[in-house]
Amino acid sequence: MRYVLIGAGPAGVVAAETLRKADPGGDILLLGDEPEPPYSRMALPYFLVGTIDEAGTYLRKSETHYDDLGITFRHARAVRIDPAGKTVALEGGESVAYDRLMIATGSRTQRPPIPGIDLPGVHPCWTLADSREIVRRAAPDSRVVLMGAGFIGCIVLESLIKRGVKPTVVEMADRMVPRMMNAAAGGLIKKWCATKGIEVLTSTKVTAIEDTGEARDPLRVLLDRGAPLRAALVVVATGVRPNIAFLEGSGIETDFGIRVDSHLKSSVDDVYAAGDVAQGPDFMGGWSVHAIQPTAVEHGRIAALNMADGNASYQGSLAMNVLDTAGLVSSSFGQWQGVESGESVERMDEARFRYTRLEFDGERLVGAICLGRTDQIGMLRGLIQSRVRLGDWKARLMEDPQRISEAYVASTHK
Repeated sequence: MRYVLIGAGPAGVVAAETLRKADPGGDILLLGDEPEPPYSRMALPYFLVGTIDEAGTYLRKSETHYDDLGITFRHARAVRIDPAGKTVALEGGESVAYDRLMIATGSRTQRPPIPGIDLPGVHPCWTLADSREIVRRAAPDSRVVLMGAGFIGCIVLESLIKRGVKPTVVEMADRMVPRMMNAAAGGLIKKWCATKGIEVLTSTKVTAIEDTGEARDPLRVLLDRGAPLRAALVVVATGVRPNIAFLEGSGIETDFGIRVDSHLKSSVDDVYAAGDVAQGPDFMGGWSVHAIQPTAVEHGRIAALNMADGNASYQGSLAMNVLDTAGLVSSSFGQWQGVESGESVERMDEARFRYTRLEFDGERLVGAICLGRTDQIGMLRGLIQSRVRLGDWKARLMEDPQRISEAYVASTHK
């Protein structure tokens, strides 16, 4: 059996290793389109602040890891898939054949179509190559404009702060982290940043970036409101999308990502998908792309088992994000926006930068937002994932949503 895995991130690497255990005699080809060994994007913030070197980002530390397992790793970019002929066309004209294929091509950055977005000194923070340029330009006390205050943007912000730069954040939405926080929580994070000397401009768009020709601050960032910003570096964190453009004409069904079933199988026989590119069953009964590393790892494992004629089912991923923004930890879980005919309760302690909001569907907790506390994260996740009926504890939480630990113990240890 010849297995081809497109994408050498966590999903691809775990899938290759799982295949080797499940099929000791199989031929495994792992394709990665970046020049480095397979690495974790989640490690890039640590590289940015110097906590680890480039080798510290690598998913496996031994230089002979893949050879030792009999896994062929190649630097190559897939440009087209022919399911009828069971081949993958590579950049440069070569084709490789497969019996079973897994697509784990991850996400690609979205650059807004504004003048100057391709100027030197304007970089996303998505690859090791991007990170090298940011490290080179983000000197202590330098001015940096960060475009985007979403999840990735706030992770980058944390690294920039630790490098000692002077950041200004520009976010087009009306709050920070709009895809994981409501207005109250996102507004509180913005106020927290202000106490740390970080300027955050919400409801503001970058309209153009200009080259000033000056040595110290060679970039001028124009906004749709307010004065232009001067910068040595502009970091673009305006979102990512699943990398599926190369699948056009393949017959593989796509929506936001590649549609997969509970076995991580696509609409085409012998083709599977995993990680950021897979739009599969989620914990709440829908179809979602959950672009987080734990989901990618589990996708890779399940898909590989099924590629090797196993019968493993994916139970669905729970939307969960935990973020540290300049020392303030925020988290959101499940259906944090609430559900139709559901009930909710919230408490805010603005002076202490604490906020809790719980979302209920009947007697079940289905979503939550939490700021300023880390002790409740595991219990909130447990209550949501267990789908436990809270009984009398639902009313008690509606009166005081801070009693999570008591509700967890009472409801899960009956």
